[in-house]
Amino acid sequence: MEGIINVLKPPGMTSSDVVVWMRRVLKTKKIGHTGTLDPGVAGVLPLCVGRGTRIAEYITEQGKAYLAEVTLGVTTDTQDAFGKEVHRTKPDLQQSDLEQVIPNFLGKISQTPPMYSAVRKEGKHLYEYARQGLTIERAPREVSIYKLKLVKWYEEEFPRAILDIECSKGTYIRTISHDLGLALGCGAYMSNLLRVSSGPFKIQESWTLEEIEEAVEESNYNFLLPLAAGIDLPRVCLATARANAFRHGLPTKREFVETPIDSWSADPGSWLETKSSDGRSNLEDRTSNYVQVLEDGELIGVGIWRREGLFPHKVFK
Repeated sequence: MEGIINVLKPPGMTSSDVVVWMRRVLKTKKIGHTGTLDPGVAGVLPLCVGRGTRIAEYITEQGKAYLAEVTLGVTTDTQDAFGKEVHRTKPDLQQSDLEQVIPNFLGKISQTPPMYSAVRKEGKHLYEYARQGLTIERAPREVSIYKLKLVKWYEEEFPRAILDIECSKGTYIRTISHDLGLALGCGAYMSNLLRVSSGPFKIQESWTLEEIEEAVEESNYNFLLPLAAGIDLPRVCLATARANAFRHGLPTKREFVETPIDSWSADPGSWLETKSSDGRSNLEDRTSNYVQVLEDGELIGVGIWRREGLFPHKVFK
């Protein structure tokens, strides 16, 4: 059994809990998740099964999209609804105030990981220090915010805002919420969060745990997607001879690589001009020169473009 499962993680379960649950249902041990969701967060959690675990790193590297609820005028020690309240001040704000600061959070920004996070420092998770009442110096990280849009504004004593966010791997949405509060001078925390996509996986196409269990009981495995579904990278095709060379770690000159028209935005020979499925340029992303390599329509690995041609990066079969 191999493939990718687009799971709709319910709130209250850790990502590891979902993996354990799926191992029991599918009766297989080789399952892993691709990017942790906090226990209180619901949404898309792709799981890799069997040989699918070999592409987990590529799924993890892809962008994410969220719907986040931010409550203004209140801060917590975890920057979300599961922490202790630290400060509360009724803000004198209007919707236009938030709309005015949002553009400052678009593009490449610097984020300091929250103390209640799984980031490691000297062999320990930051949350372990936080639970001891310690605050450790953390190095800021650069992340990319592709989209940050106000969807709805609730005019209340402590206003709430629903934000539509698309971002790079490693972005802390609760830190965006916290930093928006700082920019507005009133404080804020992330009061709710839903991940609506992870790479090519959308929430509209996700399966609940109950739906998966029912399908397995009926010997229906339609929820198990092919490996190629998990890689949101441009595609190239190799003929059998070059595909065999690829499997053995050998490069292929550019003229022997077939590039499907829908995989490139412009000149197929321009190896740096790839785009992701949503049209965003990948020039500044780590995956900018990676492609999925197919033989007769079947994924055989991931390749990397270099000046000399296509080189194997990871071979699946």
